[in-house]
Amino acid sequence: MPLSVAAVAPFAGLASWWSEQSENFRICFVKNDRWMYITNGLGRTLEVALCAVLLGAALGFLVAIIRATHDKHGRLRLLDAVARVYITVIRGTPMTVQLLIAYFIVFSNLNDKVLVAILAFGVNSGAYVAEIIRAGITSIDDGQMEAARSLGLSYAQGMCKVVLPQAVRNILPALGNEFIVMLKDTSIASFIGLDDLARGGSIIRSQTYQAYIPFLAVAAIYLVLVMAFSKLLGKLEKHLRRTGATA
Repeated sequence: MPLSVAAVAPFAGLASWWSEQSENFRICFVKNDRWMYITNGLGRTLEVALCAVLLGAALGFLVAIIRATHDKHGRLRLLDAVARVYITVIRGTPMTVQLLIAYFIVFSNLNDKVLVAILAFGVNSGAYVAEIIRAGITSIDDGQMEAARSLGLSYAQGMCKVVLPQAVRNILPALGNEFIVMLKDTSIASFIGLDDLARGGSIIRSQTYQAYIPFLAVAAIYLVLVMAFSKLLGKLEKHLRRTGATA
């Protein structure tokens, strides 16, 4: 029995919609190799995020040790004051403003936008990592350091070999979350003209006048990256809990 026109109409409309979206997809990504804006941007996004988080971790460790040493022993007063100002300024101002100041003022003579972005994001991340690590250090019982000193270790050795490994294990989830936040925050690097993942979607939109396909694709890529890193972080946490390891 032949289908009625009313029954076939929804399928015809769906087929028409699918054909239209397929053509839009071809225009946005296949035509003129526009997909390269996305892949090249993804590479720069990962480069900036990974380098910035390493810089932030190194800076955060240094600042955290200075602050923790001052809090427990009253040492390094001048360095502690500088660290407090650094943390207050960075945490009290928007990341976008910090990036613009870094590009147009602090590093105005630097022509490498990737390097400027890494430095700006790294300095920003360092302030948050410092407070995360300081909280981890203060969570370790003072008896751990006293035991290390009684065994003949210096303060620096006790901090590096006894206190910090335990602190890192406690704060690993927070450090992982900081990396995820940093990965997403790199999307504002387009403010200084860096051809990152978000700017790749914007360039495709400007050339094709199609907004939702490139931006949904960018959002989906960020989502996949975050989910992948979250899964890896979860596996690392389970491994540490199961083995009792500190790194």
